[in-house]
Amino acid sequence: MVLSLGTATACHAAPAPETASRAAPAATATYLDRLPQEEVVYFVLPDRFENGDPSNDTGGLSGGPLDHGFDPTHKGFYNGGDLKGLTERLDYLEEMGITAIWFAPIFKNKPVQGPPGLESAGYHGYWVTDFTSIDPHFGTNEEFKAFVEAAHARGMKVYMDIITNHTADVIKYSNGGDYSYRSLADYPYSTRGDANGPRINEGFLGDTVRTAENFDKLTDPNYAYDVMIPEAEQGIKVPGWLNDPIYYHNRGDTTFEGENSLYGDFVGLDDLFTEHPRVVDGMIEIFGDWIEDYRVDGFRIDTARHVNNEFWQQFLPAMEARAEAAGIPNFHVFGEVFVEKPDAGYLARYTHMADFPALLDFAFAAAALETIGKGEGTDVWARLFEDDVLYEGGYDTAITLPTFLGNHDLGRFSGMVKAANPDISNDELLARTRLAHAMLMTLRGSPVIYSGDEQGFVSDGNDQLARETLFPSRVEVYNDNDLMGTDATTAEANFDQQHPLYVELRNLAAIRKANAALSKGRQVTRGYGTEPGLFAASRIDPVSGTEILLLFNTSGEAIRGNVLVDVASTEFRALSGNCATNVTAPGSLAYELAPFDYAICEAQ
Repeated sequence: MVLSLGTATACHAAPAPETASRAAPAATATYLDRLPQEEVVYFVLPDRFENGDPSNDTGGLSGGPLDHGFDPTHKGFYNGGDLKGLTERLDYLEEMGITAIWFAPIFKNKPVQGPPGLESAGYHGYWVTDFTSIDPHFGTNEEFKAFVEAAHARGMKVYMDIITNHTADVIKYSNGGDYSYRSLADYPYSTRGDANGPRINEGFLGDTVRTAENFDKLTDPNYAYDVMIPEAEQGIKVPGWLNDPIYYHNRGDTTFEGENSLYGDFVGLDDLFTEHPRVVDGMIEIFGDWIEDYRVDGFRIDTARHVNNEFWQQFLPAMEARAEAAGIPNFHVFGEVFVEKPDAGYLARYTHMADFPALLDFAFAAAALETIGKGEGTDVWARLFEDDVLYEGGYDTAITLPTFLGNHDLGRFSGMVKAANPDISNDELLARTRLAHAMLMTLRGSPVIYSGDEQGFVSDGNDQLARETLFPSRVEVYNDNDLMGTDATTAEANFDQQHPLYVELRNLAAIRKANAALSKGRQVTRGYGTEPGLFAASRIDPVSGTEILLLFNTSGEAIRGNVLVDVASTEFRALSGNCATNVTAPGSLAYELAPFDYAICEAQ
C-alpha cells in the first residue's frame, strides 16, 4: 500500500505518545549517563545570541570601539551577547530538544587587532590572552559556573571550545617584512637569521627530541625572525609562561599546506610551540583545570590539524583522565579538521595518527551541500557511510561524530544553497533546508544545530557574514537578509518557538529521544542512485532490533518506487511523514515522496 506524503513544506508529525513512553529512560539515569551519540547539540557564539547584561558590553574597558571592541553596528565587533543572556534563554533551547550546548571560546581575548582600517574584535573567542578567565564582554567566571550548573540542572551538557594551537597576536617581528613563512631547513634552530648565520642554541637536537633536557638548550627564539613584544603588551597573557616567545614557533604566516601548516602563524596569531614539553604540560594544566573546576562535559578543539600529532597523543589521554577523576563519564572530545569534500578518509586519519576519539564531521556537511544544494547523486551519501570503516574503531567511532550542515566559518547551509541556486524561491530554500535538518537529526552521528538556523537565517556568505544575532541586530548587512519561513528580519528578536524550522527540529528531537535506534542504532544503507532522488537508510534498535526506515528525496520532483527493508519487517507506522503500512512483498516496501520531502517509518 502506498500513501501520499503530501507537500515538502508541511510540518511533520510529532512522535506518537506511546512511542515516547515505551522508550523512556530509567528514572535513575542522569545527563552524565548519556553517550555522545545521544546528544542534540546547539552551537552558539555567546556574543551573537542574547544580551542579558548591557553593562558588560564594553568589557569594562574605556575609549571607543577600537579600544574595547564593542560596536553593535559592525559585523566584526562585539555586538553585546553574554552568559546572562544564554542563561535566561535556556527554556528556549530545552524546549527545542537541545541536550548539549557548545560555546565558541569564551576565554578573555585581545579586544581588537588587525592593521589600520582592517581592525576587528575578538567577539568570536579565538584570540585568547588569558586562558583562565572568561572574557569580561561575556561575564565572569562565576557567571560561567552558574550557567553550567543551570544547564546541568536541566539535564543539558556543556561543551567548551578550546584552542591549543595559538594565542592572540602579540609577538611581532622587527625584521618582519611580509611575515612570509621561513622554513626549518633555510632557518634552522641552530643559527640566527638563516642557515649561514651565527650559531645559537648550541646542543639543541631539534624539536623531534621532545625531552625537557633537550628543550632546555633552546634559549634563543630568533632563528627565523627577530622577535619582539610591544611594551604595552608585555605580560598580558595568562598563565605567565605564555609571555615568553621561546614557547612559540616564530616562523611567519602559514599557507595551510605542508610544513608551515604545523609551524606557521594562523593569520598572524602567535603559533604555540606544541612540540615543547613545557607547552604540552601547560596546556594540560590549563584545560584540565576547566574540567575540574567547572565540570564541563566535553571539548571541541580548534585548528586540530595545525598541531603535531605527538601533542595530541599526550593531551587527549590527559583530558580523559582528568574527566574520569572528576566523575564525568562520557566526556566528549572532538577536533576540528577542515575538509571541503565528502572525504571521510582525510578525517579518519586523525583518529589513527593523532588518537582523536572523534572529529567534527565536515564530510557530512559537504555531502549535504553536494546532494541537497548542488544536485549531486545520492550515491555521495552511500560512499560517505561506507567509509565509516576507516575511523579507528569503525562504526563505533563514526556514530559519535558531531554532524553539522554549516557553521560560523563555512557559512549557513541555507546561504550556501542559495549561492549555488541564485534563482531559488524562498519556499524551495526552506524545503531543502528542512530536508537537510531531517537528515542531520536522524542519520548516524551527534547532530549540531548552528544558532539561528532554527529561525530561518540565510547568510550572505561565510565567516563574519554568517554570525547574525538572535537578539535585535543593528548590522545592516544582516538586517537586509530575507529569512526563511517568517516575515521577520534580524532587526527583530528571533526566538519564535512557532517558526516552522524550530517546530520541525523540536519534533525531530522528540522522535530521536523516544527511539534509541536513531541515536545508538546501527545504520544500514537501503537505497541510493547516481542522480538526485532517493536516499534510504535503516537504523536498527540496539536492544530490540526494531528497524526504523529513513526515506529522503533530494530532488525537486516527486518520486515513488520500492525500497529494501529487512525481511522480518512486515508492517510499518509513520513516526514522521506518511509511510506504507504493509510491505509489498517480503523485504520490499513501497514509498512515495514529494519534492525535498522525507519520512520516518518504524517497523512493527
